[in-house]
Amino acid sequence: MLILSFESSCDETSTAVLKFDDNGFVAVLSNIVASQIEIHARYGGVVPEIASRAHAEAISKITYEALEVANVTIDDIDAIAVTAEPGLIGALLVGVNFAKSLAYSQKKPLIPVNHMRGHIAANYISNPGLKPPYIAMIASGGHTSIVRVDDYRDMTVIGSTRDDAIGEAFDKVARVMGMPYPGGAALDKLAYQGKPVIKFPSAAIKDDTLDFSFSGIKTAVLNYLNIEKQKENEINEADVAASFTEAVVSSVLVKLKEAFARNKQIKKLVLAGGVAANSHLRDALNQFCMKNKLELYMPEKCYCGDNAAMIGSAAYFEYKAGNFADTSLNANAVSEI
Repeated sequence: MLILSFESSCDETSTAVLKFDDNGFVAVLSNIVASQIEIHARYGGVVPEIASRAHAEAISKITYEALEVANVTIDDIDAIAVTAEPGLIGALLVGVNFAKSLAYSQKKPLIPVNHMRGHIAANYISNPGLKPPYIAMIASGGHTSIVRVDDYRDMTVIGSTRDDAIGEAFDKVARVMGMPYPGGAALDKLAYQGKPVIKFPSAAIKDDTLDFSFSGIKTAVLNYLNIEKQKENEINEADVAASFTEAVVSSVLVKLKEAFARNKQIKKLVLAGGVAANSHLRDALNQFCMKNKLELYMPEKCYCGDNAAMIGSAAYFEYKAGNFADTSLNANAVSEI
């Protein structure tokens, strides 16, 4: 079967065509992403209204492109999927309304998809043999959650951030240090040139939950930079990057260790989300899993950021469950997984 999928939850407009065989194995026939990075870079972050307008300008064009690259027509498509939640409401509405109109006009089933479930499902593209149960760590610009996945659609959030998401913290620290938006990748690279010699607080909340708080560590970096400037001390930005990265990654490991201690029967860890592309996090989780005899699954870096292929991957399981929407489908800015 063929699924045409759409993603427009933040600042990436994406359309993809995925092909599934009878066993559920997926082939990505096309995955077109129209990035808005250059547009938002001048503002140092995503401007919701501008993002919505950019989605509206791009979505029709990339739909034609996705079908052409996949060498199929709209008549060949069996179902249409779209990110319906969560995300920026205006951005989501562009994708939802476009997909809804297309599905109605072409008499195709419409599948609503949760954005975070899409990030997790990106792993089924890169790791065809992956099967639940497993623990998923979602690390992105808008979300940070530890999720117990008991089945393809049976998921429970067992830990999350109480304020900033991990990717948001990376980007804000990078911006304070003068790096252009989005700064997470540049910060990741700079960290290799320094040493983690500065003590920043842990983002792992010291209680019996599996929750995080990244606002404190972000503020600690800002305070450190301001104090050093006031003292007219020379700042080693590479050491700041290395120390911040070390503090963030170690925080994740603290809560993941506890998550597996509470779920001893689960022996698989799945990484998902835009920050899954962070090389320090990937290396640390690889070492963590080897030490604890766990299987580690990570998406290819091209599927870490927001993209429609991951939405199509998640949609397959919704399709099998008969989870379809009608023309009353609306976007939801805030939702659980």
